[in-house]
Amino acid sequence: MTTDGGYRALFRTPEFTPLFLASAAGIAAQTVGGLALGTLVYRATGSPLLSAVSMFGPTLAQVLGATLLLSGADRLPPRTTLAGIALALAVATLLLAVPGLPMWAVLAVLLAEGLIASLGGGVRWGLLNEILPEGGYLPGRSVFNMMVGIMQIAGYGAGGLLIAALSPRPALLLAAALFAVSAAGLRLGLAHRPPRGTGRPSVAATWRTNALLWSSRPRRLLYLGLWLPNGLVVGCESLFVSYAPDAAGPLFACAALGMLAGDATVGRLLPPAVRPRLITPLLLLLATPYALFVLRPALPVAAALVAVASVGFGASLLQQERLMTLVPDELSGHALGLHSAGMLTLQGLSATLAGTVAQLTSPATAMTVLATASIAVTVTLALASRRAPEAPADAERHLRREGAKRPGARRQWSG
Repeated sequence: MTTDGGYRALFRTPEFTPLFLASAAGIAAQTVGGLALGTLVYRATGSPLLSAVSMFGPTLAQVLGATLLLSGADRLPPRTTLAGIALALAVATLLLAVPGLPMWAVLAVLLAEGLIASLGGGVRWGLLNEILPEGGYLPGRSVFNMMVGIMQIAGYGAGGLLIAALSPRPALLLAAALFAVSAAGLRLGLAHRPPRGTGRPSVAATWRTNALLWSSRPRRLLYLGLWLPNGLVVGCESLFVSYAPDAAGPLFACAALGMLAGDATVGRLLPPAVRPRLITPLLLLLATPYALFVLRPALPVAAALVAVASVGFGASLLQQERLMTLVPDELSGHALGLHSAGMLTLQGLSATLAGTVAQLTSPATAMTVLATASIAVTVTLALASRRAPEAPADAERHLRREGAKRPGARRQWSG
């Protein structure tokens, strides 16, 4: 499958449409719930740090999932796992809507949410890679990313209106209902599939596969490129509420619009020969406009800068396409889950860092600091990737042997 055949071919693939629609409901729930909780906490505390952590804090728990639970991405049945995660998030969001919930309890629920959700990325993207035919992952993931942009635009717009008209708590109740809809769609719309991998999920299996994936220098650099520049820029986004308390929704919507444009361009228009050369320019585009926030631009200019910067999120599609050539199919869920968990962890850490710097200086200054750091990381990784790759280690040769033993591995992959 190629993008030349059009995106419509994706929706003729069995199970793609129910997975897509259920994921859309889940993204809408995350968007509405995150904006509502961030606004609720900021109104109660006036703290940019606590507001940023409340919106992006669940991602900090992703590091626990990556080190404890990730082996389940390929060893658990996808339908049951994804539906169970969505239902658990619905219950957690209902708890966050309880009036008078103390801040320590809010943080505890957010930690539980992040730990539960840490398994979802690996299961979802591994399943997507499984149900699509050869060459279908990049256009399929592109459609999902565009859906994320559309649902974020709608979610932040609807959430902002609901918060302005009523209060943050009704928006949290709406988010819980959307999570429940997502769980029902996954349970009813997906077919039962056996796990892609063999063996029982365990902490030891998670550590062992993480070590094998991390043993190759090209994969290490690729994972760092997926995690760090992206995470630092999301730290900038975490300050939208404190930068413009009455207009954070439009800023988030502009970010989603830019991401939508970037994913559509990368997934639909770029020829394969051009894609690898655009990863670094897109990552630089992702960060550079935020460096201009040191000038404290007015809302219209800030919104334009945010939209332009977010086009750079399209780089992650190209990086994920590269990652799928470096791992065997039976480890695709774990590999994509490690990418997702690491990225979200760095986003949570960056949000905490951004909130801390903003607390000590200002939101505009903090955005500039994190954007500059993202640019420096991107340049450093680009220079490092030009050096000759190291010889495969014993663990790398073992990973090759394991991939060769298993039937059905269709992609060429190497260290």
